[in-house]
Amino acid sequence: MKSKEFNIKLNGLSIEELNEMLTNTQGELNKLKMNHKTAELENPLEIRSVRRNVSRIHTEIKKRELQQSTN
Repeated sequence: MKSKEFNIKLNGLSIEELNEMLTNTQGELNKLKMNHKTAELENPLEIRSVRRNVSRIHTEIKKRELQQSTN
């Protein structure tokens, strides 16, 4: 999924859904890292995209927390 599409998807989610998505994505990243260490991945660049998605989710959560604290 491209970053713009992913960011649009994040905007439509609640904080609880973002936290759940973050947990799932971090689990996926850990699984990819483990598989990469034990065996060759079909697409090792997938680790990069999942890691960036984790960062995008963290950024969206932080942005919403800051918006709530200023309101």
